[in-house]
Amino acid sequence: MIFSFFILFLILLRIGELFLSRKNEQWLLQHGAIEYGQKHYPFIVGLHVLFIISLIVEYSIIDYSIAATMRYSIRLLILFFVLMALKAWVILSLGKFWNTKIYRVNRFPLIRRGPYRYVKHPNYIIVIAEIAIIPLIFHLYYTAVIFTLLNGLMLAWRIKEENKALNL
Repeated sequence: MIFSFFILFLILLRIGELFLSRKNEQWLLQHGAIEYGQKHYPFIVGLHVLFIISLIVEYSIIDYSIAATMRYSIRLLILFFVLMALKAWVILSLGKFWNTKIYRVNRFPLIRRGPYRYVKHPNYIIVIAEIAIIPLIFHLYYTAVIFTLLNGLMLAWRIKEENKALNL
């Protein structure tokens, strides 16, 4: 039951992020933004869709009757919500510039407030942690390992593209 609610919450959260991203994309394009790294974006979307499918599939085949542990980790669930608060900080810090795609508007300076005062790519640190922690909440070790590795490869490609766009 907790898993079903969590997955529904996660899906709704991702859809909300896509709506916000789309709204911000329109504003960015109206202000002369240029998109970068278009080739990798469908792979990112695919990775996140497959991640949710993998969570559901792995959870459905686990035999909890023989498992010695709880069905979910309360500590990791709390950590997930801490990550969501950090992600909200990132989104609020970037404002209209936050997007799931890579855009650059040359006439605006790079954001240096919020978590961007401390690290270059705080959103990606959060995404790395999310992809690892979400499956671990429910003891889904295969999904955790496979998608943490795939996400690492994807983010290496994306960060390279983003650094080119931002001239970092």
